[in-house]
Amino acid sequence: MTSAMTGALILWLGWFGFNPGSTMAADPMAISHIMVTTNLSAAAGALVATAVAWKVLGKPDLGMTINGMLGGLVGITAGAAFVSIGSSLVIGAIAGAIVVFGVLLLDRVHLDDPVGALAVHGMGGIFGTLAVGLFAQDSVAPGTTGDGLFFGGGLGLLGSQALGVLAVGAFVFGVSLVTWLAIKATMGVRVSEEEEIEGLDVGEHGNRAYPDFVQTETVA
Repeated sequence: MTSAMTGALILWLGWFGFNPGSTMAADPMAISHIMVTTNLSAAAGALVATAVAWKVLGKPDLGMTINGMLGGLVGITAGAAFVSIGSSLVIGAIAGAIVVFGVLLLDRVHLDDPVGALAVHGMGGIFGTLAVGLFAQDSVAPGTTGDGLFFGGGLGLLGSQALGVLAVGAFVFGVSLVTWLAIKATMGVRVSEEEEIEGLDVGEHGNRAYPDFVQTETVA
């Protein structure tokens, strides 16, 4: 978990290059605004995910905290330049909660997502894309998106964002399905049960990444 937390903090730092860098212009006001919305959304996501996981699971869960923070970063990415500071907190908070319930849902339906990527990037990304249509304000970035639903802009922007979600989803699903079926038909996509139990670190690299996870047999 120390490695996971270190990696998450590196991602958080890297997002300050990702979101502000997407302006593609040396605009100090826009860049500073995006950095603040990005940072606050990540913080809100981490705090809310911690609280929700604590309430639902009975104990705080560092993995949920990490994924909640990432969910906040994913959730704000589409609208970082177009929403207010206050809205960024709300977006991050909602994204953090979505991640927790998303992870629990995927576990319940036995969908293999050990790091919560689908809950964070899939569900969080869909919400973040739609959040532009809900929280965007023309006063934040005049002449760009216009106002979202919650600020008197109607359903136009939200509809455009929803269409984008459907278009990207259809494309990714189709291309991924064809790609994975091709891989399955040629080299295969699963390892043997024995290699899965022993660990892919051994089968793929000939080393154990986590020596303390070595299984031992108990002799009766």
